[in-house]
Amino acid sequence: MDKLTDKVVVLTGASGGIGEVIAKRLITLGANLVLLGGRNTNKLNEIETSLKDNNIKCLAISGDITDIDFIKEAKEKILKEFNKIDILINNAGLAHNDSFLDVSEKLFDDIFALNVKAPFFITQTLLSEIKKSDSATIINIASIVGHSGYVNQSVYSASKHALIGFSKSLARETYKDGVRVHVISPGGVKTEMVKLTRPDLADSKMIDATDIADIIEFILTHRTNAVIDEIILHRDGKEPFSL
Repeated sequence: MDKLTDKVVVLTGASGGIGEVIAKRLITLGANLVLLGGRNTNKLNEIETSLKDNNIKCLAISGDITDIDFIKEAKEKILKEFNKIDILINNAGLAHNDSFLDVSEKLFDDIFALNVKAPFFITQTLLSEIKKSDSATIINIASIVGHSGYVNQSVYSASKHALIGFSKSLARETYKDGVRVHVISPGGVKTEMVKLTRPDLADSKMIDATDIADIIEFILTHRTNAVIDEIILHRDGKEPFSL
């Protein structure tokens, strides 16, 4: 039997990069999958179709995950389709490569909306259902910049610090209800976003998105008395224990 059979996993940011790899891994584990948000409707529908072709129940709900009304409507659709929610993975994110003095108000608002507001209110909206599950799990994909400020990433760094802070508070508020909150903070992952935000890493050994999927698989399939709060990964070639 597949390890996540009958579990319903809600995943944001599935239309590319890390999220698409996570989605494909989850189906190999037998999970029923909700691809939440993303304006690339064609890509989401493509992934949804490919998953259904493999006899996996998959629901793609495209829209603006920074819009609380959309989140509430999405919850209704999820419950209508699956009648429960077990696991939430807040993966969607936005980065930038701009000096502090060049950051516009719009860029600031856009990054904080997607990186902080969206996971905050998605979690708040879905939490009552997640609490009912014996596999109640929330995984927030943060970043190594949430521990160390990087040049030309002032807003991104601030948003990931905020996400980590939110995750810590959430974990302490919900652990007595059986909810486990995990944070994964990777360094440079080989994605299109990193190519745009960190062109200096082009020739470096970077983390592969499958490494993130491996960690998520371990967390979701090893719910033992040993609890992982956060995992921090740095890319090969960077000095050990250096953020």
